[in-house]
Amino acid sequence: MFLSYFTEQPYSALDHEESNKLYPFDHPARRAGDNVLVHSNKFFNPVEGARLYNERLTEYELADKVGFDGIMLNEHHNSAFCMQPRLTVMSSMVAARTKHAKIVQLGNPLPVWDNPVQLAEDTAMIDMISGGRLVAGVVRGGGAEQLANNVNPAYNRDRFAEAHDLLIDAWTKPGPFRWEGEHYQVRVVNPWATPLQKPHPRVWVPGLVSKETIEFAAAHGYPYVCLNTTVEDTKRIWAFYDSLAAKAGFEGGPAYRGYLMRVHVAETEEKAKQNAREFLWLAGSFAGYGSPTWISPTGYTSFEARNARSSHNKVMSDFEAQLEMGTIIAGTPKQVIERIGWWLKETKPGMLMLWLNDGHMDHQTSMNCIGMMGESVLPELRKIGKELGLHDPFEINAPVSLKYMKQKSHAA
Repeated sequence: MFLSYFTEQPYSALDHEESNKLYPFDHPARRAGDNVLVHSNKFFNPVEGARLYNERLTEYELADKVGFDGIMLNEHHNSAFCMQPRLTVMSSMVAARTKHAKIVQLGNPLPVWDNPVQLAEDTAMIDMISGGRLVAGVVRGGGAEQLANNVNPAYNRDRFAEAHDLLIDAWTKPGPFRWEGEHYQVRVVNPWATPLQKPHPRVWVPGLVSKETIEFAAAHGYPYVCLNTTVEDTKRIWAFYDSLAAKAGFEGGPAYRGYLMRVHVAETEEKAKQNAREFLWLAGSFAGYGSPTWISPTGYTSFEARNARSSHNKVMSDFEAQLEMGTIIAGTPKQVIERIGWWLKETKPGMLMLWLNDGHMDHQTSMNCIGMMGESVLPELRKIGKELGLHDPFEINAPVSLKYMKQKSHAA
């Protein structure tokens, strides 16, 4: 089983009291709109930002040292809940400062790139610097990401599909060649730097409720990573993915299943739960409760997915309910191992992304949690995973995509 570390990289120096005087929790511009950001960047202090960036890099280094298989990174814009507006920048720094962990990008928001060939170049550099440790996940990006990058959300899915195809060709097809698509026209595609991994780095696809994104992942033979969904929803997603995989000509199962889980471990259950409440520190901003127009603007997604997200968000605002459901796990190492073990038996993911800290958890609290996970929890989770047959996809040499899966089959 593949075990990865994650933090949302929040701007935990945010003064809630001062900010909420201007923009209360239910303000209609909860993330963006009408030239107003819910937490205006006038509340951002670059001195605090510099401190937080460097503390996170130290935390990533510790995660690498204590035995995490991967370090998951993501990208968001216009919000205090995530300080990472360009995924490739932080990925390159983590690649240079770690030695063993995979650099797991979940993921690159393809529709907001005006030139996907530049993304191909950036990711190729990261793959080489890291010694072939890159997982170049792709996402459509949230609705607010489209607005922050001045991209029409109505073309989001079309741009996503075309940018993906151009990215793969730029990684794998010898240039120079032209690309004349509907949304991208590139006169010369000939990136000099190409990935160390051949034919290209693995591509994983994260998602929450969109049926279409699951269909995209299965159609390409890419693993799908559920983002903190309930046990019931996770099982339904796996069943749907496996049915699509069978139609595409391959067998799904654990090697194609990833799950992002919010977990916090501490010396006592009381302390762990107190810290874990920080997972909801900007839940309204993240989910867009006050402004569905901005989290899911017209044309960005199907009505089915939009309604499903709204229902999901309401459940995710209740801390005690999430502890009960297991979408937040908090406790001593023994308690956490038991609860995660139950999750593994129920859903059987081959890749587990452990989201260990958020909100106002300070640097030392985060370091302690990472250290305790490495020393006491990860070894036991590996034992459970082995008993359940949850193999690390890298150990079993799972194909990088359906395209190359078929090429390998034909060659044999």
